[in-house]
Amino acid sequence: MFATPAYAQAAGAAPAGPQAMLIQFLPLVALVVLFYFLLIRPQQTRMKQHQALLAAIKRGDTVVLPSGVIGKVVRVEDKEVGVEIATGVTVKVVKTMISDVRTKGEPAPANDKV
Repeated sequence: MFATPAYAQAAGAAPAGPQAMLIQFLPLVALVVLFYFLLIRPQQTRMKQHQALLAAIKRGDTVVLPSGVIGKVVRVEDKEVGVEIATGVTVKVVKTMISDVRTKGEPAPANDKV
């Protein structure tokens, strides 16, 4: 009574075919490329840098653990590292859990105010 049937108009419809399908998938492809360059590629380079940092660990380096503990490397093995966190206190740490390596030649910042 009050509702009238709605009919689609064929005159304004998009053309069907391979070009129409390409136009529909082009934004999706562009989004995937954008995600690759903004998210995936930087993460891969960061991971490669971290692996190179871990491979270069040697005895005497100062390392920072994810918990914020700073210690000195006393023993290096394949997958584990012995870290001295206090005088006479050595803990075993999995190599991949080392956040940062501060080499022994790096100067420490001053604590006093100028």
